[in-house]
Amino acid sequence: MFVRNAIIAVVCMTALFGCARTLHNTTGFALENSITVDAPFKDTWQIVKGVLRAQDLDLYTRDKRGTFVAYSTAWKHFSFLQRHRTKYTIELAPVNEEETRVYIETIRQVYGVTLLTYPGWHDRKAKNNAEAVKILKAVEEKAAGRLRPVNGGNPT
Repeated sequence: MFVRNAIIAVVCMTALFGCARTLHNTTGFALENSITVDAPFKDTWQIVKGVLRAQDLDLYTRDKRGTFVAYSTAWKHFSFLQRHRTKYTIELAPVNEEETRVYIETIRQVYGVTLLTYPGWHDRKAKNNAEAVKILKAVEEKAAGRLRPVNGGNPT
């Protein structure tokens, strides 16, 4: 009797929750912004690195080819007690020798686990990109305030 009830319970749980599920389609989850900075690629890379450190973001990747991945500090919402954070992917691309395009992508993430997966961060639709805009403005301000050589660096 007990074995039969246990088998029925397992079959019902499998029917309700399934053995496996497909991953969420994350297209359209990110909010995107970009600017063109009047600074060479190398200078812009250093400026972005400094801004991200000043914003107190956790830098995960600093790729000299022009990619940064940074995370905000994780926080919990009182209603769900689930940890949240924001992932910023910043890509730099030279437009010409004196200009660089800075592109930033914002994705909200939650920490969770399903029955058949390991715990981890899962992407969710970003609702607000005010911090990304703040990062871009800080990059623009630092690039505008940097010292530039007068007359192409030639002494007069």
